[in-house]
Amino acid sequence: MAGDGELKLLGLWASPFVTRAKLALQMKGLSYEYIEEDLSNKSELLLSSNPVHKAVPVLIHNGKPVCESSVVVQYIDEAFAGTGPSLLPADSYERAIARFWAAYLEDKMVTPWARWFSVKTEEEKAEAMRQAIAALGALEGGLKECSGGKEPFFGGESVGYVDVLLGGMISWVKATELLSGAKIIDASKTPLLAAWMERFCELDAAKAVLQDVAAVVEYARALEARIAAATPDN
Repeated sequence: MAGDGELKLLGLWASPFVTRAKLALQMKGLSYEYIEEDLSNKSELLLSSNPVHKAVPVLIHNGKPVCESSVVVQYIDEAFAGTGPSLLPADSYERAIARFWAAYLEDKMVTPWARWFSVKTEEEKAEAMRQAIAALGALEGGLKECSGGKEPFFGGESVGYVDVLLGGMISWVKATELLSGAKIIDASKTPLLAAWMERFCELDAAKAVLQDVAAVVEYARALEARIAAATPDN
């Protein structure tokens, strides 16, 4: 892998947001030092690098920290523009469209999906899942728009910004399907996204970075148990 200055990534193996950063680094062919964080006992490096949210991922490039997964992916693409494939389009309008769908993904799918793990009642879980799945209908249209209805990825012929953001979630999508019994990316309802997920998983970068689904299921069950224990009953 190529290098351009010192790169460190502070992360947690199970985090889909850290996976996004790993995917971008892998696709760019960049070498970096990975530092696994214990979020129950956060390191001084993490606390000083991300004092606002105290969360991972944090990319440290030549001593300067970059936080938040979507920002980290954009930074990697821009800071290493001459290395590997571009993730964001060169055309300003196409770049704006990619950022629009990235924001939609975060707001309409990722937010309710994350809520599914923190709420306690079956009614709340069902509503969170309904919202996350409903968002995929529009995202199916976004894939068709970004790819021109013919290309395999949001980025067209090659993986782009939205592909990396959604791709980082794949192991968790599969794990959530096993935990909930609900089909999130359903080929009968969102055939383009279902085919996209199969293609993405076959990428060398995805094979190198995506978490084992069984391990994620185990982690998620432990996470739910901790949340349940820490949340008082009404």
